Amino acid sequence: MTTTTRRRSKFPLGLLALRTAAAWGVALLLFFPLGWLFLTAFKTELQAIAVPPLFVFTPTLENFHEVQERSDYLLYAKNSVVTSVLSTVLGLMLAAPAAYAMAFFKGKYTKDILMWMLSTKMMPAVGALVPIYVLAQKSHLLDTQLALIIVFALSNLPIMVWMLYSHFKDIPHEILEAARMDGATLWQEVRLVLLPLGMGGLASTGLLCLVLSWNEAFWSLNLSAAKAGTLATLIASYSSPEGLFWAKLSAASLMAIAPIVVFGWFSQKQLVQGLTFGAVK
Repeated sequence: MTTTTRRRSKFPLGLLALRTAAAWGVALLLFFPLGWLFLTAFKTELQAIAVPPLFVFTPTLENFHEVQERSDYLLYAKNSVVTSVLSTVLGLMLAAPAAYAMAFFKGKYTKDILMWMLSTKMMPAVGALVPIYVLAQKSHLLDTQLALIIVFALSNLPIMVWMLYSHFKDIPHEILEAARMDGATLWQEVRLVLLPLGMGGLASTGLLCLVLSWNEAFWSLNLSAAKAGTLATLIASYSSPEGLFWAKLSAASLMAIAPIVVFGWFSQKQLVQGLTFGAVK
């Protein structure tokens, strides 16, 4: 009897069918909001608010045309790309040395520092809004990409340090000690030994924080407007005192999430690896 047959024999066919059905049910529940968003984006405003909901209708591209005519989609998309990429790069530049120091030169309070850094993520973002807004205002950084880059990087920094620390601590210390005995300087040790061995951790950490920065809405809405607004700002612009324009809102949302969904689809292996072998290890 093969290993696969032995494993299957442990579970009755009825239980396997139930588990499969449950998995499909959960998957459909998770996919339903995205699927409904996709359908609504191709409806007219009247069709979008019809009761009962319409599942059969004639698709239209009118909403996408109006989104492009009403606002500069490419400007918002460019701001999202610039702020998410540069904030991720800045975060890695800050997190990598910190994780390296705590992984290879552990001190008495290393774990306490890590827990303190993680605890900052438990604070509601609105609690830090007033001081950060005032700092940005006094520094003339309101509605600038630089303000968003700094805030995005700092908000993701605890996660980046934790993930890189988990990856770096699994690298054998003997390899770095051997490099030092061979006369390698600190820069050579990092560049020739640590970076090649930790490239997987750096890549998965960067990918995850890139997605988090792209999806960040709170700071985008409060620190930016027309000049530096990201795609989150574009979506929020379709909320007005007269009500929500559901069809146009869905079209704008679909245009905002499409790039990151495609990116996440192609990089899902690295993202899952980073979460399973780094963050929760």
